Order: sequence, then C-alpha cells, then structure tokens
Amino acid sequence: MLKNILNFQWQRWQTLLLVCAIAVGIGSCRAIVPSSSAQTTNQLVSAILSDPKTFNAALSNESPNIFGYVGEGLITEDGKGEIQPALAESWVVSPDKKSITFTLKQNLKWSDGAPLTIDDVAFTFNEVFFNEEIPTDTRDVLKIGKDRKLPVIKKIDANRIEFTTPEPFAPFLRTLGISILPAHKLRPTVVQKDNKGKPLFLSTWGINTKPADLVSNGMFMLDSYTPGERLVFKKNPYYWRKDAQGKQQPYIDRAVWQIVESTDTALVQFRSGGLDSYGVSPDFFSLLKKEEQKGGYKIYNGGPATGTTFMSFNLNEGEREGKPLVDPIKSRWFNNIKFRQAIAYGINRQRMINNIYRGLGAPQDSPISVPSPYYLSREQGLPFYDYSPQKAKALFTEAGFKYNEQNKLIDDRDNPVRFTLITNSGNKIREALGTQIKQDLALIGIEVDFTPVAFSLLIDRIDNSLEWDSLLIGFTGGAEPNDGANFWSVDGGSHIFNLKPAKGKTQLTDRRVADWEKKIDDLYIQAAQELNEEKRRQLYGESQKVTQDNLPCIYLVNALSLSAIKNRVKGIDYSPINGPFWNLPSLTISAE
Repeated sequence: MLKNILNFQWQRWQTLLLVCAIAVGIGSCRAIVPSSSAQTTNQLVSAILSDPKTFNAALSNESPNIFGYVGEGLITEDGKGEIQPALAESWVVSPDKKSITFTLKQNLKWSDGAPLTIDDVAFTFNEVFFNEEIPTDTRDVLKIGKDRKLPVIKKIDANRIEFTTPEPFAPFLRTLGISILPAHKLRPTVVQKDNKGKPLFLSTWGINTKPADLVSNGMFMLDSYTPGERLVFKKNPYYWRKDAQGKQQPYIDRAVWQIVESTDTALVQFRSGGLDSYGVSPDFFSLLKKEEQKGGYKIYNGGPATGTTFMSFNLNEGEREGKPLVDPIKSRWFNNIKFRQAIAYGINRQRMINNIYRGLGAPQDSPISVPSPYYLSREQGLPFYDYSPQKAKALFTEAGFKYNEQNKLIDDRDNPVRFTLITNSGNKIREALGTQIKQDLALIGIEVDFTPVAFSLLIDRIDNSLEWDSLLIGFTGGAEPNDGANFWSVDGGSHIFNLKPAKGKTQLTDRRVADWEKKIDDLYIQAAQELNEEKRRQLYGESQKVTQDNLPCIYLVNALSLSAIKNRVKGIDYSPINGPFWNLPSLTISAE
C-alpha cells in the first residue's frame, strides 16, 4: 500500500521515499565497509533506514525498494520532470487522445542475456498488473474514469504495442514508467498455483531469493544482500543505455546501500567518509555547511521539496469479525470534522519550523507538492490552520467537548480525550515532530501517547491490522497529482485513513465512506479526464480545498530539498523533483 504511491514514478534513479516515504531513503545510513572503501573503488555508497520488503516489483508497496536501480519501464523522467524514452524508442498518440502506440528499442536484453521483447511488455500489464489474482496497488493507478476501467493493450507487431484507454486520460503516459517484468522467468509462476489456489507469483522473488536468480532490465543487478547490513548492486552488462561515443552506461561499477537504524548514525558515517550522499536534515544543516569545504562535499538546495509530512486520524468505522478497528469512543472524536479542525489549530507549525527545521521550511497546507503547477496557495484560496489555541478550544466547545476541573478536555460523555500517535522510529525529524505535537496538544487539554515504532510494525498496523489511532507519516510527491490518486480513491490501496482491506484479506463490515471522501475521489477522476490544463488546475484546486476543509490529513511543514554529495561524485545535476541521482547512468566517480 505505502508505495511511493504518491509519486509512482518507478524509474527515477533514486529510491522513492511512499508510499509511502516513511523511511528517510537514500540520504542516510551506516557504512559497514571501512570508510576508505568508498574512496578507493568505482562505487556509489548511499543509505536506507530499513531493509526492502520484496524483490518483486509488482508486490512492492513501500520504500525503500530496489526497482529504480534494477527496473526500467517504457518511459522515464528527467530532472525537470519531462518524459523521456526508456525501453521505448518512440511513441505516437492518436488524434482522439485515447491510444498510445509504442515502438520498442531494438536488441534489448535482460541481465541473463535473454531478449527483452514486446511480449514482455504485454505480459507485464495483461498477465501481472491487470491480473485480479495479484494484489498490486499499481493497478489502482491504471484504472480510468468513474467505471475504473483498465486500458486495453494489444501487440501490433514484433516492435510495436498499443495502449488504448476507454476515455481520454491526461496523465496516462506518465503512468507507463512501470518496471517491465521478464515473461520467460515469471510467466510460469503466474500460471501455476500453490496448495491454496493462489499464483506462485505471490511468493516469487521475495527477499530470501538468491540475487543470482533475479533478472534485471535496469542499469544494475542485485549482486548481494545481507539483511540488516547492506545491498550491493553491480552493473548490468546488457543495459541498453550508451553515451554519445557509444560507451555503455552507467559508468559506475557498483552501488551500495547501507542499512542503518537512525539518521544520526548516517551523519557520522557521512562525515567519516563512508557515504557519498546524505539527505541533509535541518538540525544538521549548520554543522554540515561549516564543514562543506573541509569535508569534500557540496550541499545542494533544490528549494521546496516534493512530498508531504502529515498527521492523520484513523477514520475507519468498520469492524472485523465483530470487533471495531478503532475504539468507538475515539472513533466518534476522530470522525467529527470540528475535532480534526481543532487539532489542526492546536499544532504550532511555526514552532516546528523554527526549532525542528531550523527555519529551513514553511507551513504545508496541501496534499499536492509545492513545486507542482497544480499546487494551490493560501493566496489562491487554500484554507489553512495557523496556530490558535483559542480557535481550537472554541471548536471543541462547538463539537460538544468541555473542560473538567483539571482543565483536561473531555467529551459529552465525560470521557477524557486521550489517544496514541505512532510514527517510524529512527527518523529523528519525525520523532521531534511527534514530541512537539504531544506538547502542543497538552496545552489544550489532550493527552497524547506518542510512540515511535519499528518501520515493519508501522506498516503492519497501517496495511494489515488497520488498528491505530493516529499516525505521523510522510509521502513523496511530484509534479503530477494523479500519482497520488491511489491515496484519494475511496477503494485505493493507499487510502490509509479509511482503508478497505486488499482482496484476499479479511474484509470489514460497516465501513463507511463520507461524502467529502467521495467528492475528492470524483475530483481526481475528473481532473484525470480533463485535457485542458487550466480546467485541470481548477479541479485539483477544488480537491485541495475539500481536503483542507475536512482534514483527513493535517499537513505540517514543507522542508527544503537538501542533499550533501561528496565531490568525488561527478556530474550531479540536482533536481528538486527527482533528487541528486536522477541522471545516475551519467555520473562518474573520481579518484580523488
């Protein structure tokens, strides 16, 4: 569920931090190798906060994941967010805007030397991503219109394939960066069933798979994986990309992802020379800036970052096997719009910016990324909730709450207002945000039990048990809002604040969907259908207003996009949309 869902550009050259963006991603990690190794070999050493969950691209629903390194789709994006050819050599859009015909590059191969053909493209979509027996969130992104129909994909000849949509779909081309899968390796696992009648595909290419058994079409292949320590990628000898002189790319022989438990450890390793990159958090910006020249690195500032950080309440009123997912007392609070608005007024976001982000940020009011052309600002009419304990208390009163003799907030049945807030441990910024939320809400009479938990436990609660009160989380974003449609679709696999369980899991009774939820879903569908850019902006603008009026998510701070990269990495063309490594095939490592 938590995939970069909220970016959905799988072919970017860095790990996207989606779905679910809960981990800090490429910018942080421990070096298991000696610090000198990054300086003496032709490799790029980066970092992640947790182990990957699968090596199967169709089943991946969170980051970190390996598919930006080992996978490739028909198209990709450059540093400006412009669509560029990848496996496709070219494409033609029909006059009615309902069909796109792709011509595949010649002589493409998989990492095992087998030909990569049109049949692999057809297999990937028709037999995997469109297969209802395979629970992949990617399918939600490809569904079109109110009827949620999938495109029709037809092989024209050995080099061409046609994608036809039931109606015009403005973001369709951008959705086709999905990693193409090898039919010669995976088709048997789709056809064959296990003893429960499920496709063997569902248990194929898990993290226990030997790297030698994985087949790649990206610039790298997975060479080794040591759980809790590192992943090592080696260059794919059959990768298609070559430079103007005909030399195969990437120029870097190996990429290493170290796995660590915290951003603090990552900072130590970056400063000692064990990492080539570090996602600069605001609390360490001043320190790293002072050491920039001596440390042999440069801090790149891309301006407002894509993505969001937010607090959300569990609005799911459903029951599983007769048991409510959320305590009914708390559920009454959470599903009261005035309660959520009061909480928003009770959070001092400017204090977060000053103290936690060291002034390197601004209030975030929208689910759409600030750099997106569809972002609606306050000046353009976006509702916002600047800190006001007085407004918070007034809204609580309007909603039927009151204060007792101890100045604690209680509901109309005299229940004290107390709930649990969870986030992923190891992310120091999130931990600091959660601590401040606890302090801020205490000032308006609310007791918050703030509990950072392991990443795997957080995902399990959000995706499987569905049992949580409130959470603090972050999603990546980008220029195209439809990349987040899976979050706003009422039946989407990433609709975390009111999630419908995936097919094959125990379903719910009495799950309710609010009218405003349906409204946002409809607006995203309408905006995707609309080919006129001005009208698309208006529709997305309305969706942002509905979101801010109803606050399924309380957005917090928009940070700056900051990365420190060692000077030995040559060719960095920093992108606020796609980060420092979007042009990884062109990067080189110097001997200095």
